[in-house]
Amino acid sequence: MTHDDQGPSHGHIPQGQQPPYGQPQPYGQQPEQYGPYGPSPAPAPWPAEQHRRRGRVRPAVLPATGVVLAAAVAGGALMYTGGDDAPAASPAAPGASATVTPAAVPSVTGSLPSDAPSALASLLARPVVRPEQAFPESAVRLADGSRYERVDLATTTDCARGMSQDLAALAEQGEGCSRLTTALFTDAERRSQVSVTVASFVRAEDAGMVFGMASMDPVTYQTVSLDPPPGAGLPTVPPGSPGVFRRLMTVRSVVFANGQWGDGSETGEADLTRQTEDLLQYVNDNVVAYEES
Repeated sequence: MTHDDQGPSHGHIPQGQQPPYGQPQPYGQQPEQYGPYGPSPAPAPWPAEQHRRRGRVRPAVLPATGVVLAAAVAGGALMYTGGDDAPAASPAAPGASATVTPAAVPSVTGSLPSDAPSALASLLARPVVRPEQAFPESAVRLADGSRYERVDLATTTDCARGMSQDLAALAEQGEGCSRLTTALFTDAERRSQVSVTVASFVRAEDAGMVFGMASMDPVTYQTVSLDPPPGAGLPTVPPGSPGVFRRLMTVRSVVFANGQWGDGSETGEADLTRQTEDLLQYVNDNVVAYEES
């Protein structure tokens, strides 16, 4: 079962120094052998400072169409408070030092539809998808013949490390995110850089809440992208480069894909969009195969 939001969103992703993330707990078993490409190496803990993450997105410069809230958050309900009803900030007095207060994250609640499948409880009782199940291959060949290399893989049980501040605050309103795993892919020409993230939640309604808010505002509620690791032979995407953002929802996970050209190019939008969507679908299919098996 998959719910999608394929409305394009584009933006700038500035980079900056981030504090060290520490060492998350290991996820357990080592990968088994998958497919013709052999076993995948064990994913690293979430990157430390030398693996800088790409941060918040600024307003878009490439053309974009609107995004939609798919099936009212997977057929359930999504309610939030805040927004235009919030009081406006008072102007600072002349000569006084202004204090910047971050915008409050809206209070959001999600609920399952009345016709939710009876098997949902048993599906949610299973362990969340592991990194080697979501990203089984380091060399990926899709049905259309296109090839991609997975150049990095990181996982953590502290999901906030791989989320924007607003998305992390939103996720904390429910019962929490169980695991977040991100892989960085590049195409055969080694030009594109597409980060695909699987965020798995304790409750399906929490996944729906995150998916719904990210669909309405993908700039604010986003996962962060990985920079190429040392030795990968790929450039670091220049600050302020445009990107393509997509997301899909499964039973208990939200799969995000952020695509950029490694050289920061603003041309070739259609090709970058295709690559981002294809890799998103590839990973989503892996997650669905596990969650619904």
